Amino acid sequence: MPIAEDPEPRPSEEPKGGTDGKDPFADLVLDEEFVRGAAVKEQTGRTRMLAARWQHTPPVDPGGRRSVNDEPRKRFARRARPVDPWGNPRPRRGGWWRTPLFVVLTVALVLAALNVDGLRSWYSTRFGDGSGGTTAGTPVATVAPEAGAPTAAPPPVDPKQPTVDRPWAGSPAEGWPTGVDAFGPEPGTVTRIGVFDADQVAAQVDLVKRYLAAANLDPRTVAGGRPEAALAMLGPEGRAKAEKALAQPSRDQDPTSWFSRFDGRDAIPVGDTYRLQGRISVEGDGKRGVLVHTDFTFVYPLRPGPDAAKRATAPKPSGPARPTGSPAPGGGGVAKPVGLLTPAADVAGDTWTARTVVRRVDTFRFYDPAKFSVERDRLYFEQTMSDVGNSECDVYDGWYHPQFDQFAAVGGASPEPSGPTSDPYDRSRELRTDGVCGTVSRS
Repeated sequence: MPIAEDPEPRPSEEPKGGTDGKDPFADLVLDEEFVRGAAVKEQTGRTRMLAARWQHTPPVDPGGRRSVNDEPRKRFARRARPVDPWGNPRPRRGGWWRTPLFVVLTVALVLAALNVDGLRSWYSTRFGDGSGGTTAGTPVATVAPEAGAPTAAPPPVDPKQPTVDRPWAGSPAEGWPTGVDAFGPEPGTVTRIGVFDADQVAAQVDLVKRYLAAANLDPRTVAGGRPEAALAMLGPEGRAKAEKALAQPSRDQDPTSWFSRFDGRDAIPVGDTYRLQGRISVEGDGKRGVLVHTDFTFVYPLRPGPDAAKRATAPKPSGPARPTGSPAPGGGGVAKPVGLLTPAADVAGDTWTARTVVRRVDTFRFYDPAKFSVERDRLYFEQTMSDVGNSECDVYDGWYHPQFDQFAAVGGASPEPSGPTSDPYDRSRELRTDGVCGTVSRS
């Protein structure tokens, strides 16, 4: 061990038994100051090495503990987990609810995956995602009646899948009027025509409007009921033909030429309000009578009837007979299997629906009673034409038969569409008169 240096140089040792035989340290006095000085010890080599290293690079604690140079940090206390006498962790108390919770969450995720369409419809209805052209709570922009012949088709809207809760999703008719009273001519603009004064012409226009409503907008007529109100407004010849068509529908006498009607076994109207767009104009007939021209497009939302699946998968005759096409919806999702769908009872808000679009161009003639034998306050057709989108072609049983997309992916019984494609909402085009059955670009 190192010792403190002597305060004075040691006298050289003399040989034992010197001249006088006296101990050379006999007079040395070890006072307190000498003893304190003797307690100083020299550092070891490792201590000096570490001190030099740590002067430039402070030590880092590998165990995660703070070094002496770290700033003080706030620490959160945590209770130690209890263990049994053998050192094994004991199960925590009060955690019995975790397993049932995990089971419930798993079941919910499975059900949501099996009903993606319903989940999407629920979210869209409550929070809005743009499906259906409008967001939940956002008012629909009202479209005014036509002031004249349009020059182009309505602009496209988001092609979302319509449902029972949102039957107008993806349709430009969502903002259209719901009654013929909104259409002209404007009050006060009607003047005398031929032998009829202004009031008589206005009454004729009103009669035409009431007939259009009874034949195309009356919920009982649209649902397949007998159109008694509309029949009562027709002249004797026209009424006889319409009644014969209702009793014995055929290619030459089809009641859908007069009335918009659906077979409840196949298609059921959604609600009792339908939408229309068009115009009314009046002119003389050249024989002192009046011609009332009407050009209207009626749009009907529908859900499947109890026999819709059976009809969709039944074999169709070969040749040109086939359903008019319906565009694939943009909302996505998987169609419900036919075997699991009971359309009569499945009327939930997420049930897929379809729309049928009917355009009618009619001319009613009011004869001069002094020259013709006619009944007063009755309608006589001068000309009538119609076109329908999303209904089976070459079927003349007196009903419209729409195609539903949830059945389009199964069966494959219908021939591939081969006719021209047209937009049923395009009111700028002329009606086809060649009898060719085409497809529709949207419904």
